[in-house]
Amino acid sequence: MQSGRRPHDDPAGDVVRWAAFSCLLVPVVLVVYGASFGGAAVATLGLVAVTAACRAMLRYSEKAERAAALVLVEERVPPGPGRRRHSRTGAGSGPGPGSRARRGCYTSGGFSSGD
Repeated sequence: MQSGRRPHDDPAGDVVRWAAFSCLLVPVVLVVYGASFGGAAVATLGLVAVTAACRAMLRYSEKAERAAALVLVEERVPPGPGRRRHSRTGAGSGPGPGSRARRGCYTSGGFSSGD
């Protein structure tokens, strides 16, 4: 279960539920007011398609928002004793023994004639 959220605190779910209710209500109203059953069925299919597309986009948006929030939280957490960041220590990775900067390959004006 999600922390601090109750199951009915889902705005996207509320929108989808109201849209589903409308998908059921609109054809009934159309038939009551004289539209043909075929016309009401076509309207229902259109509403169902739009509702499904909107639901998919809402869920995708929520997933992207949660992923972005997770990235922000991870960036704020400083590395602790169990979360150390490892750096590369091979040749050419920095000004260590064996790096090009220590061997004199670079000068303040760019490359030396040794390259």
